[in-house]
Amino acid sequence: MKSAFFVSSLLVGAQAFNPTLPLNNAFVQRQAARAEPIRAVRTRGDMDMKYRVVVVGGGPSGSCAAEELAKDKNIETVLLERKMDNAKPCGGAIPLCMVSEFDLPAEIIDRKVRKMKMISPTNREVDIGQTLKPNEYIGMTRREVLDGFLRQRAVNTGATAINGLVTKVELPTTEGGRYKIHYSNFEKGTGAAGIPETIEADVIIGADGANSRVAKAIDAGEYNYAIAFQERIKISEEKMNFYEELAEMYVGDDVSPDFYAWVFPKYDHVGVGTGTVINRPAIKMYQKAIRDRAGDKIANGKIIKVEAHPIPEHPRPRRVVGRVALIGDAAGYVTKCSGEGIYFAAKSGRMAAQSIRELMAGGTRLPTEKEIKDTYIKDYDRLYGPTYTVLDILQRVFYSSNAAREAFVELCESEYVQKVTFDSYLYKRVQGNNPVEDIKLLFKTIGALMRGNALAPRDKPVYNPVESLKRL
Repeated sequence: MKSAFFVSSLLVGAQAFNPTLPLNNAFVQRQAARAEPIRAVRTRGDMDMKYRVVVVGGGPSGSCAAEELAKDKNIETVLLERKMDNAKPCGGAIPLCMVSEFDLPAEIIDRKVRKMKMISPTNREVDIGQTLKPNEYIGMTRREVLDGFLRQRAVNTGATAINGLVTKVELPTTEGGRYKIHYSNFEKGTGAAGIPETIEADVIIGADGANSRVAKAIDAGEYNYAIAFQERIKISEEKMNFYEELAEMYVGDDVSPDFYAWVFPKYDHVGVGTGTVINRPAIKMYQKAIRDRAGDKIANGKIIKVEAHPIPEHPRPRRVVGRVALIGDAAGYVTKCSGEGIYFAAKSGRMAAQSIRELMAGGTRLPTEKEIKDTYIKDYDRLYGPTYTVLDILQRVFYSSNAAREAFVELCESEYVQKVTFDSYLYKRVQGNNPVEDIKLLFKTIGALMRGNALAPRDKPVYNPVESLKRL
């Protein structure tokens, strides 16, 4: 890995956490008008003994998995989603490569961010983004729009969608036996209760988020998590113009002792939030601090929604058990430092489904645990394992103290760092092959750390051992 990538990987891909808006734009209305009716699940007897794969969770990971599986008409694909109009709290940032790779229409992108402002503990501001080409940007989306589009595409491809909440997963009692998934069917029930039903599955893909019931059923193991807290704030049109193509990231132990805070532009509001692992009970104190630091830029804004959500800190110890595979947040595929998750969720869903579909050989056989691990897990880890490792190291180095955070922002002034940063994020390829610039950056880093130690305010002590050791 090049040192420029080490530093630059922190800067973008901020997939932190953002509340949502009502589905009120023309694109969402057109999607709803095209929606197919939910189809009933067929029983084992009337589907000519097709193998059934049930995808639990209809976010980007589950929807992309269901779409891939549904391409094989010899496999019955069922997509279970608890809330079809779900608006998951999420930053909604997607890299440019995802737009083309997943064939996303331009209408689902609310904002095209081409500039990012980094603000240090001493409120030093550094603008980055001048190395971007005219057609390059970070896409800002609303999850209810993005998820709805991907889910509908899976249905149009042939997946059966069920509006239901999984309550329990029973493992097979015999070799080659079927899994039993108990759920509340909200399509048939009245009110919020739903009708209890059961569906059997030959293979399960768990895409049901950080608090995955599928993961618990297979004893996938625990992981540490951050709590992300955000307020959606409606500001004046004049103030909103400031954020037309701009996102802000704030660092300092006043806004987070181990993460960053943000102001992200959305459809007609901004998301203002922060996150932490080591001091979760103090999250509202950190949230007040980011509001204070954003100051006049969000002054007199109206809070339209407040939400919080857990963010996995690393992959689960076991992501495949038997014929059950975990993807997305359920597997722990969120990067440290940036909190990016949407692209990795969609990518893991597609990769897992492609592997399972191919292993099922036109619906003639069932995959084994070893086969799924040897394809999906090995391929995914080979592609993205180094990224998770590097970002873990970077978080430990640059989020460890105000001095390090101050140095981090200073390094962002480097045009070399900015180019490598955006190229690496936008195209999900490690950039930076200039040994001379890498050596220069190393010396700049040492100098920046020395200056940061002299200029930055001392960190306030954080001692919360019980909370920081809790796991999902």
